[in-house]
Amino acid sequence: MILGKITAKSQVTVPKAIRLALGIEAGDDLVWEIDGDRVILTKARDSDGFGHDFTLFTEWADDLDSVYDDL
Repeated sequence: MILGKITAKSQVTVPKAIRLALGIEAGDDLVWEIDGDRVILTKARDSDGFGHDFTLFTEWADDLDSVYDDL
């Protein structure tokens, strides 16, 4: 079990063992999920900031997509 404390400013430092296990670094986004009396912490996997990784939507990809890469 890894313990941590909440500071007077309600901040929590993610312990090094957790950072290494999740592969998180300074500036990474984290997802906090409440499951009853537990909190599940995961590294955010989205790229758009809205909870979706639209790079996975390849079913609509076509040759025109590359035209917009330079914009």
